[in-house]
Parts: sequence; C-alpha cells; structure tokens
Amino acid sequence: MAPHLQKSNGAAPSQLELNVAQSLTDLEKNSPDLRKDLRAVAISAVKEIPVGQGKKALAIFVPVPLLKQTRRVQQRITRELEKKFSDSNVVFIAERRILPKPTRHSRQTQARPRSRTLTAVYEKTLEDIVFPSEISGKRTRVKVDGKKIIKCFLGSKDATNVEYKLDSFSAVYKHLTGRDVVFEFDVEQSL
Repeated sequence: MAPHLQKSNGAAPSQLELNVAQSLTDLEKNSPDLRKDLRAVAISAVKEIPVGQGKKALAIFVPVPLLKQTRRVQQRITRELEKKFSDSNVVFIAERRILPKPTRHSRQTQARPRSRTLTAVYEKTLEDIVFPSEISGKRTRVKVDGKKIIKCFLGSKDATNVEYKLDSFSAVYKHLTGRDVVFEFDVEQSL
C-alpha cells in the first residue's frame, strides 16, 4: 500500500484511492518545501461524486487525528490535485463516526459524546467541505411541502478562491448527508 493511504479494517484500496495516494507521494518527492508537512498527511478513502455537466468532485477522507496537519497544506495539495485530476474539484473531509442514540437495551455504558451525534457530524462535515472559507451564517428554510433547504453564507474574503466550487460543495454535501444546501457569499456592509 502507498504510504499516504491508511485504509481502516484492512480493506483493499480502489484504483482511485491508489492514484490519489500516488499523487501525494509524487508531490512530496517533487516539492522540498512541502516534504515535512506532507509526510504527516494520510487519506483513508476517496469518493468520486458526480456534480453535473460532466464535472466530478473528489471527496478525500482524512482520519480525524490527522486533520490538523492536513489543513496546514490543504490549499496547496488541493491546487496540485485539481491540476492532476483536471475535471474534478477536490474536497478534504474528516472521516467522523456517528454513534447511534442510546436506547434502554443498548450496551452503551458511557454517555454518547456530542461530537458523535448526527447533527454535530453533519455540521463539521459542512465546515470541512468549505475549508478554507468560513461559514458566517446559516438559515434553514422549510417549504410548504416539508422540504428543507439549508442556506449557508460564506465569508466574502474567499469568494474568488471558492466561487467556482459552490456547485461541487452542494453536490458533495447532498451525497454524504442527503440534505440540500445552497451556498451564498455574505455581503459585508461598508461604513
């Protein structure tokens, strides 16, 4: 297995996962300024998600303990991987676990941590998808037919870097959580 690939449960990696891991290894070899930071980066899974109009998004999952090291070089890695996989937008997401709600007959002796609830995991997933941009506000709109749409406002300082990826962000979040989300940029008022 490639050094940047850490599959859980000893599962066999797919060809796409091997390609992404090999790209990270090549990037580590070819860029001496990133070598130290890239050594700590590892991926656990890669999913290819169709966005529409022939475009795809690569959702690269990272183990939660390695997320902080990955964030240091994430923008640079994302640019390089988007060059390599030219028809895809790249998104890094931490691989978080959702624990079921404890019932009377479950064998859970400890209380379920807040970070392992469905709501908390979905919130963190949304933050991971839009990184390095920050979420400045959210609204949940419930239509008459009962359909929920989340409107997510992003900071306008990153508009030029992230604007072309907004449809990919929506498609990845919809694929992972089943929830609809619409992204907009926050309009800052100048005094």
